[in-house]
Amino acid sequence: MSSPSISMPWQRYSKLKLKTRMILVLGLVSALQTALIGGFAGYYLSDALYDEIGQRALMVSRTVAALPSVIEGVKSRDSDRLLALSARLTATNEALFIVIGDHQGIRLAHPDVSRVGASMADDDGDLGLEALQEGHGYISRAMGSLGLSMRGKAPIRDDLNGEDGNIIGIVSVGYSLAQVQSTIQRYNAVLYSVMGLMLLGSVAAAIVIAGRFKRAIFGLEPEEIAALFQERNATLESVREGIIAVDRNGIITTFNRTAIQTLGLEPSTALAGQPIEAILPENDLMSVLRTGESAFDLEVWLRGRQMIVNRLPVRQGDAIIGVVASFRLRDELDQVSQQLTRIQQYAETLRSQTHEYSNKLHTIAGLIQIGAAEQALALISSEVTDHQALIHLLLDAVPDPVLAGCLLGKYNRAREMGLRLVIDPDSQMAQLPPELPKEQLVSALGNLIDNALEATLHHHGAEGLVHLSMTDLGHDLIFEVEDQGPGIPANQHERIFERGVSSKTESDHGIGLYLVRQFVSRCGGSVTVENLQPEGSRFTLYIPKVISPSTGAPT
Repeated sequence: MSSPSISMPWQRYSKLKLKTRMILVLGLVSALQTALIGGFAGYYLSDALYDEIGQRALMVSRTVAALPSVIEGVKSRDSDRLLALSARLTATNEALFIVIGDHQGIRLAHPDVSRVGASMADDDGDLGLEALQEGHGYISRAMGSLGLSMRGKAPIRDDLNGEDGNIIGIVSVGYSLAQVQSTIQRYNAVLYSVMGLMLLGSVAAAIVIAGRFKRAIFGLEPEEIAALFQERNATLESVREGIIAVDRNGIITTFNRTAIQTLGLEPSTALAGQPIEAILPENDLMSVLRTGESAFDLEVWLRGRQMIVNRLPVRQGDAIIGVVASFRLRDELDQVSQQLTRIQQYAETLRSQTHEYSNKLHTIAGLIQIGAAEQALALISSEVTDHQALIHLLLDAVPDPVLAGCLLGKYNRAREMGLRLVIDPDSQMAQLPPELPKEQLVSALGNLIDNALEATLHHHGAEGLVHLSMTDLGHDLIFEVEDQGPGIPANQHERIFERGVSSKTESDHGIGLYLVRQFVSRCGGSVTVENLQPEGSRFTLYIPKVISPSTGAPT
């Protein structure tokens, strides 16, 4: 038979809610502090009162011992005179008793007349030898015939000048400790009341503090916070993007291992606690702290690497307390972009060719059926001649297969749209730098050709013409694309390259020319636009032939 499990006190405590635990801990600490302070205050008060009463008794005994009447009464052993004097002085000083004895400690005056003539030692065992033999006063506490008292004893000298006279007697002045205890009890009652109020105030403060602390951590328990912390770490390490968070002072507080790898740092580098400027001098995170504006998909250079960066401010209420940045190498996005570009080009080429050749085949079939064989042969010859001429031009002028494939696809798309894409027969583009990203080049050139085709179709209609010329003479690669569109207002020549700006009303436009400008800027080149007469516009790309292999920027 198994015995029931017994939960220890700390196990029961750990199951309590955080707010309850905080109230208990703060309450116990406050109670302990209050008890210690109250105990010390009570002890100090009692000790101070006892000392004060003792000093008072000693002072009164010395004063009485110095009175001429007392000295004369002791010399003459006039007990009646001393009894009357003792009673009067006792009442005057609110003492419990004043006892006067001779040099042998024999009482000459006592509140109880029956004790006159007896030794002072039979009362409390203290004959007063320190005063009688050593000649100085002292304080003692003793239980006598009149109860527990604090006593001050001083010698009586026959010389009024003080220390030089002979000791002829002793004065003992006593104050009842029952009065002291009554005073202490009154003070303690006040003290305990204050301690109780302090304890109640501490408990109330503990409840308020615990409540605010609980709200500050969103009502979570410590175990839940620990679990979230572990989940956060696991999440950070599972993300393939580098993540760095800084506080309002620009100190790194959070990072993941991917950030170290992406930035090309040593694997053992400890980023936490480091200023962000020491790791990334070219960062712009502090501007987010100042402005509070988020930034997404920014192309920046960090530690000589081109990256795509997102920045978000961390807010606590209305205050910005930090910034979180995520970043990824541009190369990774370029790989995806390259694959998508190739697939898109292949798809457009096949679709255009399929559609065009389907129409041609239907036409040829119709001509054969009606017996117009010569016209069918002429159509076939024309089709073959046009394509052969284009292919020969591309093979001679554009040996790069990626660029050639892009131009062939755009040629077929233009024919499908009822337009003509004319490539200048004097074009030459054989000296593409090996460092130049070909996929980004064809993406930029393809955007310009697509824009030219759409502008020509909407403004000029079918049979419109788009002209392309290329040259690699000189220090730059130059591409010119001319259309027969409506042209672009002069005040829009720069604005059309901004992100989201487009003459089209559809929501998915306004990105093509922005990407073109970004591409040529990274290569150290430029793109210009000018209007033609009587209609149309010309876009020109300038790309340097010599590109730095380390940074991707022109030397």
